[in-house]
Amino acid sequence: MATVAVTDDTFESEVRNSDLPVVVDFWAEWCGPCKQIGPALEELSEEMDGKVKIVKIDVDSNPNTAAAMGVRGIPALFIFKDGQPVSNRAGAAPKAALQSWITESI
Repeated sequence: MATVAVTDDTFESEVRNSDLPVVVDFWAEWCGPCKQIGPALEELSEEMDGKVKIVKIDVDSNPNTAAAMGVRGIPALFIFKDGQPVSNRAGAAPKAALQSWITESI
């Protein structure tokens, strides 16, 4: 399963109502570190299919969700379980660090 693009309108159904834990990547097209972690998140989405869902939300197109979550810098990553945020981190990281963080949090 590839990463899923969510919007302010689909955030509730895709993230808060998901049966699986969800990693939410708040990003923007102009953000270099966001582009740096994008391929790692795509790979993790494939490798962890069935265990976790990874979604991306563009903060420029969807400012309401980012504001509601208190996102001040990107990339900002949140893990949701049972509709609630349980962990978050900011900034780019290598794939192994992202995988470790996700595994420990879910």
